[in-house]
Amino acid sequence: MNSLISKYNVAGPRYTSYPTVPYWQSDTYSEMSWLSSLNATFQASNQSTGISLYIHLPYCESLCTFCGCNKRITKNHEVEKPYIQAVLKEWQLYLNHFTEKPRIAEIHLGGGTPSFFKPEMLKMLIEGILNYSTLHDEIEFSFEGHPANTTFEHLQTLYDLGFRRVSFGVQDYDPIVQKAIHRIQSLESVKRVTEWCKQIGYESVSHDLVFGLPFQTTASMIDTIHKTLALRPDRLAFYSYAHVPWLKGNGQRGFKDVDLPSAELKRELYEIGRDLFEQNGYAEIGMDHFALKHDSMFKAMEKQTLNRNFMGYTTTQTKVLLGLGVSSISDSWSGFSQNVKDIDEYLEMLENNTLPLLKGHILTDEDLIVRQQILDIMCQFKTTWKTEDFTEEERLDLSEKLEGFRQDELLSFDETSLIVHEGGKPFIRNICMAFDKRMLREQIVGKLFSQTV
Repeated sequence: MNSLISKYNVAGPRYTSYPTVPYWQSDTYSEMSWLSSLNATFQASNQSTGISLYIHLPYCESLCTFCGCNKRITKNHEVEKPYIQAVLKEWQLYLNHFTEKPRIAEIHLGGGTPSFFKPEMLKMLIEGILNYSTLHDEIEFSFEGHPANTTFEHLQTLYDLGFRRVSFGVQDYDPIVQKAIHRIQSLESVKRVTEWCKQIGYESVSHDLVFGLPFQTTASMIDTIHKTLALRPDRLAFYSYAHVPWLKGNGQRGFKDVDLPSAELKRELYEIGRDLFEQNGYAEIGMDHFALKHDSMFKAMEKQTLNRNFMGYTTTQTKVLLGLGVSSISDSWSGFSQNVKDIDEYLEMLENNTLPLLKGHILTDEDLIVRQQILDIMCQFKTTWKTEDFTEEERLDLSEKLEGFRQDELLSFDETSLIVHEGGKPFIRNICMAFDKRMLREQIVGKLFSQTV
């Protein structure tokens, strides 16, 4: 395994989209082209699958030094209402372009720290969304909570609004690791919010853990995993730490590169977690996720209806993902659009009744073909394609790249199909890169992605 880790530990995308953001082309993107793409998909799919909403709530009271998300650190809670009002204004601007009421199948509140906002502010937000929409027959509403500031009132308020899934950012229980990443929270606080969720009636509670953090050891990882298993969350996200300190505004400056586990140790930490999870009834779902067999994510994997987008893995099959809030990314299947990343600019644009768009990409026919292949690999560990999807030169190049994986016994393939073996799952990002035509053609200088291992 160590030789494979050395071979495949390269920088690569996580493939929450294809094309990935650095390869978006601005020449065909505009507000008009984005809205045209969005409206076409909306009209075709709203009544059948509905739409998903991702709402970015960017405020945090303290900086976690492992976090690469768009956020603003403040203890001033006066920022809550103006921001919620801006998000609802953005929603209204989109409503003006739709020909019918949106049928909402999914809402996810991400951050930042959604539980930074008072329960009454979150109620104002969700009611402002739902007042101008209808609900799909099957809905999944979820939010991310900080164990240290999520209150019983937060949980009850959102439950009453239809939320049935919550994920808590645990990361690691080791005090040395917590100090390094500036994420101090106790096992007691995680236990308390988990028990509250079960008391209220949440159907799926997820704990987010991260491997590859500074100062992690095999012993500390085993301790964190055992403490997690004792609380029996329905779902687990076991993320590989993405070290990208070169990104603007990133807080990953609280430790040195030498403090991070080696690639070999990082892989060992994952395997420790995976083995303990599976021994305790959790099934591995796609990349980075585990779930008990009663959970909707496991059922989606069994039915081969698992989906992946900018929210990560989801159980809904919506073709429209509308991102609201600063830096949020929207997806119409045939187009992507990202909002401005600066909060003040976001607020100002909405004050002027302007959609806060920054950049985007309109997918070509080739993009759509490759997108589906990568989606299938990420969600089902297999894919098929047509001979005409590739030129003769591309077929030879793809075959050459896949042959290396086959020789390492990571996958099998023929002229029009591919199946990833169990041993290939740790290298799923590398396998997807073999299909990434834009990355292969458009060599961009500079650091773009975290390491794949």
